[in-house]
Amino acid sequence: MKKSILVTLLLAAIGVHSQEHFAGLSTSSRVGILNAGINPAELNNMSNRFEVNIFGGSFNVANNKIGFSDLTSDTDFEELIFKGSEPVNARFDMELYGIGVAVKHKKWGFGFYTKATGKLDLVDIDTKIGEAIVNSGISSILAPTTINNNYNQRINGTTWGEVAFSASRNIMDSEKHKFNVGATFKLLFPGSYANLGLDKFSGTITNVGTTAYLSGVSNASLNIAYSGGLADSFSNFDDYSKSVFGGMNGFATDLGFNYQWKDDVKDIDESDEKAVKKIKNQYKNKYKLNAGMSIRNIGSMTFKDDNNYSTDYVLNIPNATIANPGLDLSIFENVESLDEVEAILISEGYLNKTQAEKKDFKVKLPTTFAAYADLKLVSKLFVSGFIQQKLTDDADNDQITAQNILTITPRFNTGFFEVYAPLTNSEVSGFNAGVGLRLGGFYLGSGSIITALANDSKQADIYTGFRWAFL
Repeated sequence: MKKSILVTLLLAAIGVHSQEHFAGLSTSSRVGILNAGINPAELNNMSNRFEVNIFGGSFNVANNKIGFSDLTSDTDFEELIFKGSEPVNARFDMELYGIGVAVKHKKWGFGFYTKATGKLDLVDIDTKIGEAIVNSGISSILAPTTINNNYNQRINGTTWGEVAFSASRNIMDSEKHKFNVGATFKLLFPGSYANLGLDKFSGTITNVGTTAYLSGVSNASLNIAYSGGLADSFSNFDDYSKSVFGGMNGFATDLGFNYQWKDDVKDIDESDEKAVKKIKNQYKNKYKLNAGMSIRNIGSMTFKDDNNYSTDYVLNIPNATIANPGLDLSIFENVESLDEVEAILISEGYLNKTQAEKKDFKVKLPTTFAAYADLKLVSKLFVSGFIQQKLTDDADNDQITAQNILTITPRFNTGFFEVYAPLTNSEVSGFNAGVGLRLGGFYLGSGSIITALANDSKQADIYTGFRWAFL
């Protein structure tokens, strides 16, 4: 592929903004629409009867190769990203929340929100292939290099919108304990999509002069799919914002439950109605322990567009000979789109279709299991734990990716003011530490700012937003 496809995507993974959206904030006792995004059962724990989400945005990126200190080194970028033998992994995610409303009434909680999502992922890219394409063989090893991979290498970009309806029901509410269940039903609006997947690939890269040739490839599986704005190029980030919301063509569901071990309410004179109301307001949604579990994004969406395309091929490139050294990898340097990659391989006679071209195709959402607990240590001081485990395989060509995540967050919360420090270990970038704050409905934070400033972090993220709660 073209140099700009690899380099632009990987630069984004460093220079934009990790993987858990709203890290530390989503387990706060100041409950609202963002908490319902983790677990819809939390709507019954809303701090107020009404909440209006004005805006919210989270921009997250992680990679497993390049840290911030590398950007100021004299080493070429291509050498850094393709160093070593570990496959390259990078994830770029953004979530933008629009207007949303949540209401709590007696034993019920209801929510409605809109959200736009964009993802750009590099999954297990072989460093030898990447170096040979990006550098046209100039810096490749002079001796022939053998590649033998039994996994699927993917470059994938996806945008879609959601309109979500949530409901939560209180099942038990005693003096000490509270139990809620909830569900979210999402209408999905697929925007644009692009996927290049190369599975079970083996071959040999040989330098002839300053040109790298690929040969000896036998029965490697190749998937090429695209739809919407990303059909022309998915290294152009403007295409992501132009086509986030397409037509409604998919459904997804979140399911969850929540448990609270309530905090003790101080003794009051039950005959004094004003005192009772004041104390109960002070103690609403206050607990010793708040815990929950959920399964999110159970569903899929179908891409339908005039330029839709999805085809599976078998890639075969004969062994090198003096007359034919193989596929010249330098011809991909000026490639802009996946259909150009496809056209080159077909014209060279290296591709055979294994199925008919599909005009419409289905893509599965990243289904995840999440569990969390927020524990009160002393007055105003809490610590929470959050774990996310993906239930799908990132290697599947029709699968949007997710990450396994573990986060521990100490927090100081007075009610109106909250400050917290999420400590996260994620699948791609490893350990990161951040900080966030909340003033009423306004919030600003990052899950990686501390490690980004203090050491060689391979992750960066930022989020902010405002919601208005009343009554």
